[in-house]
Amino acid sequence: MHFDVVIIGAGAAGLMCGATAGYRGRRVLLLDHARRAGQKILMSGGGRCNFTNLNSTPRQFLSANPPFCISALKRYTPENFLELVERHGIDYEEKAPGQLFCRGRAREIVDMLLTECEWAGVDIRLRTEVESVSHRDDTYRVATDQGAFTAQSLVIATGGLSIPTMGASPFGYEIARQFGLPVLSTRAGLVPFTLHPDLKERLAPLSGMSLPVAISAGGMRFEEPMLFTHRGLSGPAVLQISSFWQPGEPLSIDLLPGRDVAGELAARRAERPQGTVLQYLDEHLPRRLSRVLCEWHGWSRPLQEYSQIELEQVAEALQRWQIRPSGTEGYRTAEVTLGGVDTQVLSSQTMESRDQAGLFFIGEVVDVTGHLGGHNFQWAWASGVAAGQVA
Repeated sequence: MHFDVVIIGAGAAGLMCGATAGYRGRRVLLLDHARRAGQKILMSGGGRCNFTNLNSTPRQFLSANPPFCISALKRYTPENFLELVERHGIDYEEKAPGQLFCRGRAREIVDMLLTECEWAGVDIRLRTEVESVSHRDDTYRVATDQGAFTAQSLVIATGGLSIPTMGASPFGYEIARQFGLPVLSTRAGLVPFTLHPDLKERLAPLSGMSLPVAISAGGMRFEEPMLFTHRGLSGPAVLQISSFWQPGEPLSIDLLPGRDVAGELAARRAERPQGTVLQYLDEHLPRRLSRVLCEWHGWSRPLQEYSQIELEQVAEALQRWQIRPSGTEGYRTAEVTLGGVDTQVLSSQTMESRDQAGLFFIGEVVDVTGHLGGHNFQWAWASGVAAGQVA
């Protein structure tokens, strides 16, 4: 069967691309091996889908080629997607500044995209395994276990390697290499950290505890909540910094961001000489954490027995806590994949290969990765529209 466009991958980017191309009058086939479309959408945001971020700009994206994402993001903005959401009557809320979530379930976003594809005449075929892709005489041939399909344009929207239990695979990278496109090295992003056994044991009593921190690594700093887990560290602050952290590098954690800890302890020493560091910490940190820190560092004396240098050392330990993770939890729990198809060989206007006419790459398979908070969905919408307008 012949189509104008074949899209492989019925996730956020693929569905958006399909609807966009279909509304142009293109005959579109959308293929996916999964039994449901938009699986990553369904599990995102705790099942409520953080579908965009009103503050999404190119500054919130990582890439070896930073300017690449500018064109698509400027031409399809969060407001454009929000207009689509409102047109379908989906109720939403702004949980954190700029972060928009469904008030109901993420299923509403998937249903919206499927409805758009239906209205645009897109043929969606799930549970279809792609066996091979070839190109001859300006035509792409996609062989599947349900038969072969041909098209003038082929769009790869297969995502990255994150969350393999949902069917993630290197398929998109393999297609890129097949047609001579370079693929940059990949690694897990927006992912929890694991800890060395001795530190994990020491912090075990804190499992399940969350608190606001400022965390730094790789020249970046994020001020958001951090969560202690039975495996290590997680929470928004940790997921954010994981995309910038390099193996072997320490994390610097400020447990009391914005406070002059040394100055406050010195003032307390003058007012209440018999006071303790524990009493001070109990006023600003969860009690379990206060006790673990004081036992760890031996902060048991009255404040009057601490010199100014020692108070500054206490502040240093609290506000520049150095932790060297053993690694990350990897693709198993990573929300995104860093790296991917090298954007230097793609058109930033259309997502099309510069050297292989009619071949497009969109979404997570490309070396463009957003910060936590709806930015990666915005890239999926924007890159999907960019390709759909020309494929």
